[in-house]
Amino acid sequence: MTYVALLRGINVGGQRKVEMGRLKKAFERAGAVDVRTYINSGNVIFEDDRRIADLVPALEEAIEDEFGFHVKVLLRDKESIAAVVEAIPDSWVNDKTERTDVWFLWEEYDSPDVIGELSIKEGIDEVFYVDGAVVWRADGAQLTRSGRGRVIGSTLYKHLTSRNVNTLRKIHQLMAETVDG
Repeated sequence: MTYVALLRGINVGGQRKVEMGRLKKAFERAGAVDVRTYINSGNVIFEDDRRIADLVPALEEAIEDEFGFHVKVLLRDKESIAAVVEAIPDSWVNDKTERTDVWFLWEEYDSPDVIGELSIKEGIDEVFYVDGAVVWRADGAQLTRSGRGRVIGSTLYKHLTSRNVNTLRKIHQLMAETVDG
């Protein structure tokens, strides 16, 4: 099965530095095959026959053994990434005119009800839930007025990992190029 591991909170502001070459080797030592990383924010695409419930602790342990600190890992398979990408309008991008992010949710927060916890500003933000994630688009000219910043520091924020839509589309493309073993 093809998976992507989305690591939370690495290589941000010079903290919790994780070098992608070493990360790839840690995944291989944990038994993953055909391991590829994509950009420095902790996206690892790989093949493995194990279930997510078995993989997550094995990968988190391998990362901690390699780097000396704990990193939360969220796994998604090829089909779930495709479903999220397909739910996002093609016109939603991440550029100077708008910002579109996908917040992947840990299981205990994965519910459509999470939308009710968000401060969504009408006319600035467009937000929807798709299985496993929240997609948030904000008008670039009014980004400072968007409600998205209010999530930072919240309990929810500690249970999500974010990727911009451009990164997510590239991850989807890389996953689509794989042939499940």
